[in-house]
Amino acid sequence: MHYAVCRHLVAFLVSVVSVLWLVPLVRKAAIKNRILDVPDGGVKLHEVAVPHFGGVAVCLALTAGLLPVFPSQTHLLWLYLGSLLLLFLGVVDDLHILSAAKKFVGQLFVVFCFLLSGFVLKTSFFSSTVRIAISGLWMLTVINAFNLIDVMDGLATTVAFCACAAFCVCAFWVGNFEVTLFLVALMGALIGFFYYNKPPASIYLGDAGAHFVGGILAAVPMLISWSEFNTFGFLVPAVILGVALAEVATLIFLRLRAGISPFAGSPHHFAIYLRNKGWSRMQVLAIAAAATAILSLFAFLFFLGYLFLFVFIPGLILSFLLWCFFVFS
Repeated sequence: MHYAVCRHLVAFLVSVVSVLWLVPLVRKAAIKNRILDVPDGGVKLHEVAVPHFGGVAVCLALTAGLLPVFPSQTHLLWLYLGSLLLLFLGVVDDLHILSAAKKFVGQLFVVFCFLLSGFVLKTSFFSSTVRIAISGLWMLTVINAFNLIDVMDGLATTVAFCACAAFCVCAFWVGNFEVTLFLVALMGALIGFFYYNKPPASIYLGDAGAHFVGGILAAVPMLISWSEFNTFGFLVPAVILGVALAEVATLIFLRLRAGISPFAGSPHHFAIYLRNKGWSRMQVLAIAAAATAILSLFAFLFFLGYLFLFVFIPGLILSFLLWCFFVFS
């Protein structure tokens, strides 16, 4: 047990120290090469151009944290490699701005690789074919959710850190300590990156970082046995990532209602609505973190059987409606 704690502590601390050291170097390189997120007055509401190559620093810090303690479990190696592919796709998008279609094709390729590597929802509730279809759709949705939610200083980083912590608790509960090790290293990289990414941000995750972090959080639930405690435990990941998934659902609805393509950029993000109500950036981060924490607690209680399905589902629907009323009214 002491050895396992030490491994987790080493992974976390090395990731934190590494990202704190790497971000200034990556930021300097991004500014030198004009890899900047320029404000447009619409979706991008920051005051000055900000470098957006931070995902590279997060990836390198995660790698540094895992190297001294990297587990031998094959699936975690495939998780890391698949996330690297998504990072590369995001880097290309950051440098050349890919069309939505080209980006989607790249995401499909990576998701297909994940599925071939055995990243399929672990539940006995569905047949194997249905599980594969749900897993593919889930991973595509979560990857894009983090790409969409990354519209404000520290927002994607905050939601990702809270979700990592929740998945870490679930993995610990089922005894999957290799997954907890991976997530603890990512949490170290994210909390260190937040030092530079908090308002006013001096660097952003960029598409590279959003794809990288989103890919990990999309694939990690495929490594946890959700049916171990609850037949409907497969619902838990969707609740933990409820803030990011609600962003996808409301964006699609609001854009369609406004006659805009769901794939087109628009200021219909919940963070922008709250900012227009007079909320500060730190207040938006606080409400996103609190919502993720509350949903995660709700999901964990359901996972352990303390909440019944007929309470859990209506509770989720009510929570979503209250969120929509609170944000968009």
